[in-house]
Amino acid sequence: MYTIYHNPRCRKSREALNYLTDHGLEVLVVNYFEQEFTEESLQAILKKIKKLPSEILRKNEADWKSLSNHSQFTENEILKAMIQFPKLIERPIVITDTEGVLARPIENLETFLKGR
Repeated sequence: MYTIYHNPRCRKSREALNYLTDHGLEVLVVNYFEQEFTEESLQAILKKIKKLPSEILRKNEADWKSLSNHSQFTENEILKAMIQFPKLIERPIVITDTEGVLARPIENLETFLKGR
């Protein structure tokens, strides 16, 4: 079973979801704009994909640029900003019970699935 943290308005996210379903994989789709992250849930996902908050941060988003002193944020402050503004989270993210991948570009997902 795979879980995809998905933004249906994002082309890359739709591409990853189609890739999973086209390969006959069982997928739980989580629209993270409707089912919001908590600090704990996002930290658990980051651990599975082996990334820091700053590594999946969409720095060109207006919400990020509007935060004062954002260039001095700690990883924990970035995490909290992502909880407050989910648009800041790079997508899509695909996980299993034990591991995961930032599936952008799609080649990351392909490599991840080949290793399973």
